[in-house]
Amino acid sequence: MRASLLVPTLNEGESIGHVLRSFREATESANRTLFARDPVEWELLVIDGASTDGTAERARAEGATVVNEPRKGYGRAYRTGFARATGEVVATLDGDATYPAERVPELLRYLLDHDLDFLSGDRLALLDRKAMTTEHRIGNRLLNLLVRVAYHRFLRPVAGQTIRDSQSGMWVFRRRLLEHLDLTQDGMPFSEELKLEVVIRGFRFEEVPIRYAERWGRPKLSTWRDGRRNFSFLLTKRLRLERELRARARLNAATPEPSPR
Repeated sequence: MRASLLVPTLNEGESIGHVLRSFREATESANRTLFARDPVEWELLVIDGASTDGTAERARAEGATVVNEPRKGYGRAYRTGFARATGEVVATLDGDATYPAERVPELLRYLLDHDLDFLSGDRLALLDRKAMTTEHRIGNRLLNLLVRVAYHRFLRPVAGQTIRDSQSGMWVFRRRLLEHLDLTQDGMPFSEELKLEVVIRGFRFEEVPIRYAERWGRPKLSTWRDGRRNFSFLLTKRLRLERELRARARLNAATPEPSPR
């Protein structure tokens, strides 16, 4: 099996080497154990947003292919990375060492054994309070509440009928599903857009608890600015979905049933 690891970066020189080494050590061990019968060939793609601190050089030294993406945005980096990925399965991590890179092989095994399409890490189930500011914790809870309330009719097939961590950036999924998703966001709303699209299009989605660590280096998120953008996106997308549902209902009502022979 061939799989792709995607890591978006912007000045993650302090941590990118650690992230990729942790990942590589875990995959080498897993190929002797979890995947002994069918070792996984991993493609490492670092999508770098014009870093100036040596991130790209450190990533290449760890065996990664660096894709330069000067256009700004978390979602833009991933959309570029998705277009370059060649693996049957795609896994993602942030470059700041917050996500447990060593768990990727285990999550891939879980995805395959449970016949899932998309597996997402739930950071909030095991959250160390030092790993996330109070503002970020509040913002995440509010966004998750909005997802649960506004999208409840679409979330019925999901365990607990909700997405517990709509902002998580650690995913393992089958690449083939991307051609069925309507992904439009270049910024932080991309994370929730991706999960919602997976659920709305009827793919098999599940979340598993993961540990989330303190980031290495300076934070880049703006709690209130990014929070407003996420809220705006969630409301706008829900209104668009409602219009689509009504248009579909009108079309179905206007289509005559075939007469019996």
